[in-house]
Amino acid sequence: MTAPVFVVEHFDADGHRYVLDGPEGRHAVSVKRLQPGEEVVLTDGAGRHAVCEVIGTEGKDRLVVRLGTVAEEPEPAPRITVVQALPKGDRGEVAVETMTEVGVDAVVPWQAARCITQWRGERGLKALGKWRATAREAGKQSRRVRFPEIADAATTKQVAALLAGADFAAVLHSDFEHGSAPLATAELPDRGEIVLVVGPEGGVSRDELALFEEAGARAFVLGPSVLRTSTAGTAATALLLGRTGRWS
Repeated sequence: MTAPVFVVEHFDADGHRYVLDGPEGRHAVSVKRLQPGEEVVLTDGAGRHAVCEVIGTEGKDRLVVRLGTVAEEPEPAPRITVVQALPKGDRGEVAVETMTEVGVDAVVPWQAARCITQWRGERGLKALGKWRATAREAGKQSRRVRFPEIADAATTKQVAALLAGADFAAVLHSDFEHGSAPLATAELPDRGEIVLVVGPEGGVSRDELALFEEAGARAFVLGPSVLRTSTAGTAATALLLGRTGRWS
């Protein structure tokens, strides 16, 4: 079993003695019940991390560790961003959770034309906060030290601009008569940015697809079946990670 991961804001230590406190410290002491001699990983969620040895505890919410060397995980190449149309209910958090677990680098919430869910005002901010909290917790659970970025919700025009700047731009399309190519056969870059659009349950509209293709994206299918929007991004990310060598 790999060492549990905890999030910190800084790596300032008293010599090699570092105290993990607050909610993370409470979880380590009262839930994980970590003991002296065990290892933990501290990370800022942006790649900086240190493997540490537990020295002891102070009360119920302070874990004392011997801070190891602080290192930085390199930026992944190629970087994979998934533009995720807003699903219904809690399926958005499910999509973010599983995409984080497999290794996505960024998720862009997208208010597509056929989305039933609407992110407006306080409701939208609350939903975005849930996605970001989900990515953080899933990043810790999957032992990542570089968590995915969850961007602000994007309009269709903003998504088109993102696709125009990508080294490889793809739209998962469920209309098999459109002439979409299999994503498994696409020629992929070994560096730069891959941007993948996952549409809503009702699919990407013709106008949206035309705009995305004008921006340089191509339509692709994953296979002969149609996946739910909360599943497609995870399956596609796994495929891309394997094909680009990031899972080798």
